[in-house]
Amino acid sequence: MDLRTLRYFVAVAEELHFGRAAVRLHMTQPPLSRAIQQLETDLGCTLLHRSPSGVALTTAGAALYDEARTLLAQAEHVRTRVTAVAGAATLTVGTLADSAEQAGTRLAAAYRQRHPTARVRIREADFTDPTAGLRTGLVDVALTRAPFDTTGITIRVLRSDPVGVVLRADDPLADRESLRLDELADRRWFQLPEGTDPAWRAYWSGPPAAAERGDGPVVRTVHECLQSILWDGTVGLTSLAHALPEGLTSVALTDKPSSDLVIAWNSTDTSPLIRSFVHVATAVYGAARKTT
Repeated sequence: MDLRTLRYFVAVAEELHFGRAAVRLHMTQPPLSRAIQQLETDLGCTLLHRSPSGVALTTAGAALYDEARTLLAQAEHVRTRVTAVAGAATLTVGTLADSAEQAGTRLAAAYRQRHPTARVRIREADFTDPTAGLRTGLVDVALTRAPFDTTGITIRVLRSDPVGVVLRADDPLADRESLRLDELADRRWFQLPEGTDPAWRAYWSGPPAAAERGDGPVVRTVHECLQSILWDGTVGLTSLAHALPEGLTSVALTDKPSSDLVIAWNSTDTSPLIRSFVHVATAVYGAARKTT
C-alpha cells in the first residue's frame, strides 16, 4: 500500500464512480480498477460495493477513506516542511496574456500555501512562441493555449473553451448570436509573425481566403490584437472565456473547435516544484469546473 494507491482510492471514494475518478486522475479506468482490486487483496477486505450505477463504500472502505486522507495530508505536510528547510527555490512560469488572466488568483494562492518560501517568477511571451519560453529554456512550466508542437513536451488540459470572433461593438455583425468563418472571409484578419509555430498559426488564423490575402496587420500579443480590432477594424479569434475591453465584443463561431487551456512542461523534467505546480493547477481547475 503506497501513497499513489491511496490517492487513487480517495478519488474513487469521493467520486463514487470509477469513470469520473479516472478522469479526475488523468488516467484510464482499467489500471485504476486493477489498483483498487490489488489494494483490497493486500488488505484482505472489500472496500467498495460495485454496481452498474457506481460504487459505495463498505464499512472498511469508509474507515480507510478517513485514514487515507489523514496520511495524504501528513505526507503533504512533510513535503512542504522539507522544501522549506531546503531553502527558497525559484519556479519560472511562462504565460501568454490570455492564459495569465485565466489563471486568476486561486492558483497563485493555492501554490503559495503549499510552497510559502518558493519564489515564483512570471514571464509573459508573445505569439511567436506559444510554449511561452518553455521550448527555449527560459521558463520551467507554461500556462498557455494549444495547439503547438509538443515534441519533448508534456501537456495537461486544464479547460476547453469555446472560440469566437472579436469585433468592434459597432460592427454590423456584432449583435449576431453566432457566425461561421466563411461569413467573415472578406474581412481583414490580423496576421501572426513569421516563425510562429505552424500548428498555432493554422489554428488562430482566419479563414483560408483571408489568410492567403495576408492584408491584415501583424500582431505579437493579445493586447496588440485587441487594439488592432478597436482602432483599425480588423477581426481575430479569441477564447470566449477571455474578458474584452469596452468597445469590443465577441460572437461564437459554430465551425471552430474549442481552445484548450493547458499546462506544459519538459517531459524529462522531474523537479518537485514543477510536479507540485502541475498538481495544484489541475486541482484548482478541476474544482472550478465543478462549481460552474
